[in-house]
Amino acid sequence: MVAATFTTGAFVPQVYKTWKEKSTKDISLVMYTILLLGVLMWLYYGFSLHSLPIMIANLVTAVLLIIMIILKLIHK
Repeated sequence: MVAATFTTGAFVPQVYKTWKEKSTKDISLVMYTILLLGVLMWLYYGFSLHSLPIMIANLVTAVLLIIMIILKLIHK
């Protein structure tokens, strides 16, 4: 759970900064989209194992990535 908290929490400052500054020029839409696909695969894996830490960490990460992708599309 500690590792999941750190890796998931690492996205929070970027989401906050992007939300606050409304600037996404240095953010790669392709990278965030590929990362989202990988996180969704981990989420599926967590559900198949019934592993709460894997499910929670990847669900939260997926939400943060979706927010970033939406912000990127809005603030081109």
